[in-house]
Amino acid sequence: MRVVTVINQKGGVGKTTTTVNLCHALAQLGKKITAIDLDPQGHLAISFGVHSQHQGGIGEVLLKEKTIKQQIVNVRNNLQLITAGSRLKDIEQLTGNDTPRGVLLKNAIKGSFDDQDFVFIDCPPSSGLLIANALIATDDILIPMTGDFLSLQGLSHLMATVKRFEKSLKKEYKSLLVISRFAQTRRISTQVLTSLRSYFPGKILATIIREAAVLAECPSFGKTIFEYSPKSRSASDFLSLANDFLEGRVMYGNER
Repeated sequence: MRVVTVINQKGGVGKTTTTVNLCHALAQLGKKITAIDLDPQGHLAISFGVHSQHQGGIGEVLLKEKTIKQQIVNVRNNLQLITAGSRLKDIEQLTGNDTPRGVLLKNAIKGSFDDQDFVFIDCPPSSGLLIANALIATDDILIPMTGDFLSLQGLSHLMATVKRFEKSLKKEYKSLLVISRFAQTRRISTQVLTSLRSYFPGKILATIIREAAVLAECPSFGKTIFEYSPKSRSASDFLSLANDFLEGRVMYGNER
């Protein structure tokens, strides 16, 4: 089992869209997947069609009110979810206790998902204690990136954060970028992609997730792209991305 954190401190880059559809694609390929919603907004659960969080979620687990196994919701074949829960927003204000605050998630996951292939953590667009918990718990990092200048600028800050954690934890993450919400007709998008290929050769998954209205529409119906528009190019993109992820297919330099 490997833990994968989907992270970008900039909002609007397609983190939750990537998590939802990549997880479902991997589940359809036969992998056993657990998705954890670490964003207090709870958009991951909504995107899977789970609207009630009265049963609690990962927030209650981190506060040691419930066990992580008690919070599992089966949402699709081979795919289970742990919602954010109503208490997750309280974690940032958590003060000292017997357990260091940064390892709460790691301790909760440890030994609980040995029957799973991957545990995905969908992070909030911020920094702070929740992000620290995700980075301490994770093996791999996925960074969704859009083709705009501000997204490129924010990436340098995020990579600096990742490097600090690597140094502190004495570990090296497997970090990969996902090109998300890509508008090929916009010149800035192709310019940003060229820069990313130059600076991160071998670190960008090969398939580009193209901008599409259907991806924005899916969450309001509580469906993934494979349920809402299974014959769309977006469904094809995410299935291809899932295979990239499993097989390690990446872009090199400025060549696709």
